[in-house]
Amino acid sequence: MPRRSPAMKTLIALTSTAVLLAGCAAPAPRADMPAASTVSPGVAMPAVGAATIALAPASGSLVSGRLSAMAMGGGVHITGDVGGLAPNSTHGLHVHEKGDCSAADAASAGPHFNPTGRAHGGPDSPAHHAGDLPNITAGGDGVAHVNLHVMGLTLGGAASSNILGRALVVHAQGDDYASQPAGNSGARIACGVVRAGQ
Repeated sequence: MPRRSPAMKTLIALTSTAVLLAGCAAPAPRADMPAASTVSPGVAMPAVGAATIALAPASGSLVSGRLSAMAMGGGVHITGDVGGLAPNSTHGLHVHEKGDCSAADAASAGPHFNPTGRAHGGPDSPAHHAGDLPNITAGGDGVAHVNLHVMGLTLGGAASSNILGRALVVHAQGDDYASQPAGNSGARIACGVVRAGQ
C-alpha cells in the first residue's frame, strides 16, 4: 500500500468531515408547504398600511377566500369574501398566534392571539383576546361578505397589537363569546396568513 504524505492525509480528513457535515444538513423546505411567518412574540415590526389574507381550506373543508386588511382609524379594517360555507351559516373568525397554516387542521396556527392573557370574549366586551373578531355570516349562496373594523389592532408596530404575519382562521361554527378558552366555535375550516401588500 503506497505511503500517504501529510498533505494527502489532511486532504482526506477534510473531505471526510465535509461529507459528514453535508449529511447533517437540514432538508430543503417542501415547495408545496406554505412558509411559516417570521413573527416573533415580543418583537416590534415596521408598520404597513395594507395587507392581504389568502384563506385556504383546512380540516377537509372547501372553504376559501381572499381578504384585505387596512390600517385605519385606530385599528384594522378587514374586507373581502369567504366562500364554500353552508348557506346562511355563522362562523367564528379569529386572529391566531402563529403565522403557520401548514397543518391539515390548521392547528399549527396555535391559540388565539392573546398577548395580554385575558379571558375570551366578544370584540366589544371589556375583557377579550386581541384576536377575538366578530362572527361572519354566509348568505344563501354560501358566501360571507366580510366588512369589519377591529379597534386596537395594527399591521406592524408593537408586538402586543400587531397581526401582520399571524394567521386568520375561520371556524366551523359561530363563536358564543362565552365559552372558555375559545368560544366553542369548532374546527378550523380555513386559514390564511396576514401578509403585507395589496
